Parts: sequence; C-alpha cells; structure tokens
Amino acid sequence: MSATWTVKDSSGHLLSQYAAGSPIEVGRKVVPARYDAFRLQVSSSYRELFERALAQELARQGWRIVRARAARKAAGSEPLALAA
Repeated sequence: MSATWTVKDSSGHLLSQYAAGSPIEVGRKVVPARYDAFRLQVSSSYRELFERALAQELARQGWRIVRARAARKAAGSEPLALAA
C-alpha cells in the first residue's frame, strides 16, 4: 500500500485537491510556479529553490503537508459475489 500525502489547512481540514503520492508532488501542486519533477530529483540546488518557494507558500497560506490516513476495509468484509 502506498502512502498518500496532502495539505492540511490552519483549521485542520485536509485539502484533497492537493493529494499526491509524495510530499514533493504535493508541493508541486501548491507552488504557483512550475517545477520539473526530474530536476527536483537530480539537482540539489534546484530542489533548494523549490523548497524555499514551497516553504514561503505554505507559511503564507498557513498550511502544512501531511500524510493522509488510508481508508480501512471493514473487518470481515468480503467482495460481493455475482449472481449467476
């Protein structure tokens, strides 16, 4: 199971429109400028610029990036059988 990350606003609400598979992908949705995903992985100086812009935007909005809880299956639930 992969983790899902999203943004939590200052009142504690999760903002699902920013949900993604990693904190960097969430950040790319938050920051108004476009940042290249490959360059974020390979260039530390590019990543520093991105992280600075992200920190400024999160502080301005009063947001933070958090891991979202995964929905759990109900205990004992099984897939529905199709009628023949």
